[in-house]
Amino acid sequence: MKTIKHIFIFALFAFAITACESDKTEIDTEYPVIDITDANSFPIQCSEITRGQKITFKAKFTDNVSLGSYSLDIHHNFDQHTHSTEVNNCIADPIKKPVKPFLFINSVDIPSGEKTYEAIQEIAIPSDIDPGDYHFMIRLTDKEGWQTIKGLSIKIL
Repeated sequence: MKTIKHIFIFALFAFAITACESDKTEIDTEYPVIDITDANSFPIQCSEITRGQKITFKAKFTDNVSLGSYSLDIHHNFDQHTHSTEVNNCIADPIKKPVKPFLFINSVDIPSGEKTYEAIQEIAIPSDIDPGDYHFMIRLTDKEGWQTIKGLSIKIL
């Protein structure tokens, strides 16, 4: 009977130790990266875009584990508010009231498991919108929900 009791106590002790082992799964705490430093990247800070034309957005996205999605947001900056994440400032037009401002918002899912992704997206700029200062916002989210934002100032001519 003592042997069974010792085996039971040993088994209980072994179970307790293995149940308390720490989970070795790494937790993703790194933000994804938006890279617009390549010569083919577009737009960059202070880019000029012509109404009635199509532009091609190009950027490289990376993450240490897995990318999730990105979204683009183009909206007017006629009141000179700021979202810029860039060091250099662009020459701003005088403050004005919007009449027919351009607004573009689009979200794209990145294929599952990708650590590197080259985003290429064509965007049509209508010919009948207000010209002037705009913001081009890039939001990149990884699978864990970490988000990086790049705010660029652009001008639509």
